Amino acid sequence: MMRAMYAAVSGLKNHQTLLDVTANNIANVNTVGYKGSRVSFADSLSQTVIGATAPGNGQAGRNAAQVGLGVQLASIDNLMGGGSLQSTGETTDLAIQGEGMFIVAKGAPPALPGAVEYTRAGDFTFNDEGFLTTQEGEYVMGRTETGAGAPNTYIQVPKGATDVAIGQDGSVSYVPEGGGERKTAGYVSIAKFANEAGLVRTSGSNWIESAASGKAQDGTPGGGFGLTISGTLEMSNVELATEFTNMISAQRGFEANSRVISTADEMLQNLVNLKR
Repeated sequence: MMRAMYAAVSGLKNHQTLLDVTANNIANVNTVGYKGSRVSFADSLSQTVIGATAPGNGQAGRNAAQVGLGVQLASIDNLMGGGSLQSTGETTDLAIQGEGMFIVAKGAPPALPGAVEYTRAGDFTFNDEGFLTTQEGEYVMGRTETGAGAPNTYIQVPKGATDVAIGQDGSVSYVPEGGGERKTAGYVSIAKFANEAGLVRTSGSNWIESAASGKAQDGTPGGGFGLTISGTLEMSNVELATEFTNMISAQRGFEANSRVISTADEMLQNLVNLKR
């Protein structure tokens, strides 16, 4: 009976974790660039009551008899699949069609930032100095030429520039104040990882690399990287139907484990009453 209680307690705890993750997914169903999570359970330790034996001495042998001791959290996986694309018509709204993540950082131009983060949320804007930034005030990193060799830097459009456009190759171009030939301010940088699911969440739909994700391979859109689509945003990849199913499953699992604890408690109470 005590084993049943401990097993049920582990079930309560882990089904609560399942509900927590599901609730967070549902809360972010309309968050730009959000990537959902999935909970996986695994059997916990088992206590061997009777060991396994091989055939011999007139006996056919027998399998082991084991009692499970509950459940444990196996993993909380990041689901990095793409979300639906939503047209906005805003030039600075960018979505990536294919592999890659935008590189963003806090900085103080012209000094380059010491650490960067990665995101699929492309709801960008220009600040009052003409730098391309996120809605949270981080700078969107780019480079002055295409390819993987150039270093990352800030993207700045001069004041007074008009007709700003962002191409599929990540090029940020503009017409100078007073007119003239179109110029390119830079190219939006994109990074990809050997194991995207190994990235660690921070905030604002941002991620940082980890030992599991591997080092970032960065470049510009095109080639082995995705293309940038201006006037479009990638929305959350959360499927509400799946999350509602998970929520019901978590509720039923929690209720069932609660019932096991109540039943074990009643049996222990019966034992106490027998002694009286």
